Amino acid sequence: MAEIVIKGVAKNFGSFTALHSVDLTIADQEFMVLLGASGCGKTTLLRIIAGLETPSQGEVWIGGRRVDHLPPRARGISMVFQNYAVFPHLTVFENIAFGLRMAKLPSPDVDRRVRRTAGLMHIEQLLKRYSGELSGEQRQRVAVARALAMEPDVILMDEPLSNLDALLRLEMRAELKGVLAESKTTTIYVTHDQVEAMSLADRISVMNGGYIVQADRPTEVYRNPAARFVGSFIGNPPMNFLPAKPDGAGRWHVAGQSFAGPRTGGAEFAIRPEDLHPAQTGLQAEVRVVEPLGPHILITAQVAGQPFRALLESDHTITPGEVITLAPVPDRIRWFDPETQKAIA
Repeated sequence: MAEIVIKGVAKNFGSFTALHSVDLTIADQEFMVLLGASGCGKTTLLRIIAGLETPSQGEVWIGGRRVDHLPPRARGISMVFQNYAVFPHLTVFENIAFGLRMAKLPSPDVDRRVRRTAGLMHIEQLLKRYSGELSGEQRQRVAVARALAMEPDVILMDEPLSNLDALLRLEMRAELKGVLAESKTTTIYVTHDQVEAMSLADRISVMNGGYIVQADRPTEVYRNPAARFVGSFIGNPPMNFLPAKPDGAGRWHVAGQSFAGPRTGGAEFAIRPEDLHPAQTGLQAEVRVVEPLGPHILITAQVAGQPFRALLESDHTITPGEVITLAPVPDRIRWFDPETQKAIA
């Protein structure tokens, strides 16, 4: 069992607080993605779990054992870095075997593990080549194979695909998820790429300013963001937001239209661009830019003086300068508290 429990972990760098009393539980064999922009604290949290940083306060538990006082080698973890960190003067076989030899495993065990993980990563044909002769994608496969060969309780990955081009990232994402599921290893994966997070994760922890804003399944994070930040960060294009005024009867005036909403003192209307469609009645949008995206067109417009986007089927003919009417799908409308920025149930 390799459940990970983070209890009240904070990290200060002088007067700067990188993490604010973070609590998080990651189940055994779960694939957890820490997602956020640069500086949100995700890599700091990963480094604390790895033992490369010491928390200012709080505890880290792995497999029922407190490890925040232990060195990295005693935590039962392996890491895969953004820059691969393979040794160019060693063959692929020796790179994968490096940690196993340091752990003084018998040669037959080293050979078995190297060939098994090389097979998982489809690099068995490269075992005799020097790592310095490989492409970036091949070196990344070597780095993952080396981590898996240690048969760790936990594997930590810090933006491991960010140096690959778009097509290779797509291929490696699918392969990586399958390999890690087969290895039954608990995984924590750091990225700023929301597509990567949505496609890989069992759960996503969205981070901002040293806090975990929401930790949930990808579909839940996307459809029911717990805070305005999550709605604005997740999705490309992100959620649209419009001010709303109450009429006192549980309905809200939004850009000249009336919508059923929460019974609360204040609320902000939100809708995703793909949850809009042209209609006879709805929000009046003045089109500024039309971007063809193959099966869809992305409309950038103004609604009540606010920037607003709609993702529509490509068979709609819309031109810049046109005023169109967009109706939101009623059960896809979300509401946020303007003061707390949290979702209103």
